[in-house]
Amino acid sequence: MRLSHRLAPHLAALRALLVFTVLLGLAYPLTLVAVGRLPGLDVRADGSLITVEGAAVGSELIGQSFTDAEGRPLPHYFQSRPSAAGTGYDPTATAAGNLGPESVVDTLTADPRESAPSLLTQVCARSKAAGELDGVDGRRPYCTADGVGAVLAVFRAHGLTGPVTRVVSVNQAAPATPFVTAYEGVPVEPAQPGVDYVAAGGLVTPVWGDAPAVPAVPADAVTAGGSGLDPHISPAYARLQVARVARERGADPARVRSLVAAHTTGRALGFLGEPGVNVVTLNLALDREFPLG
Repeated sequence: MRLSHRLAPHLAALRALLVFTVLLGLAYPLTLVAVGRLPGLDVRADGSLITVEGAAVGSELIGQSFTDAEGRPLPHYFQSRPSAAGTGYDPTATAAGNLGPESVVDTLTADPRESAPSLLTQVCARSKAAGELDGVDGRRPYCTADGVGAVLAVFRAHGLTGPVTRVVSVNQAAPATPFVTAYEGVPVEPAQPGVDYVAAGGLVTPVWGDAPAVPAVPADAVTAGGSGLDPHISPAYARLQVARVARERGADPARVRSLVAAHTTGRALGFLGEPGVNVVTLNLALDREFPLG
């Protein structure tokens, strides 16, 4: 008895569903699991875990923060790149800061806990802190000496044109002293928390300042990665930290530089990306080679 022409397509679809379920739902995943158990691949399949005396202390693929309980950098360790993943390097909250180059005005409120720094101020604060930690010039263009974005809200008589009538340093809340005393002859005021000077008609005007054109602190020391989990820093940022780490551990700087070189990876396939230094494995090597105390 021939099947009804209406039922035949449904049975063909059911057979295809069963075949592809077996192939893609069972055979393919089990094959990948088996491949991942092959010698040389099993470590990667397990997450590239790092073990010390049989205990897992991290992964070669996920960064860590080397700070104390209050978030201050531990000077005897190389410092990682900033992270925007949760409270820092949280693999369950991998994310970028979602702030772009136009994020230059802070949100200032009467309650500091509700204030939000712009991307520019975050960069300025991190650069200042990194400079102080490693004894270099932490100044950057468009940053104030106290580590916030050097941005003015400039009010003009005719909106976009005309003489300047008022100027506010939007990222420095009263009673702070503005980073410049006057702009085009008009005294600069500190910002009042809760006031939106841009909505009130102020023209956002970043000020370069007297910082060097090429900052001493590399960009990866002041900006978070796209995932927030990257364990690598640039060789330039690693070199910046060598003197401090060697001093804190009583080690020969040349030997510390050799460790940095040993934990530096080149470009992928020889031409993709940039060289990087894995901070997690580097700091573990430091503890082995130059233990504290």
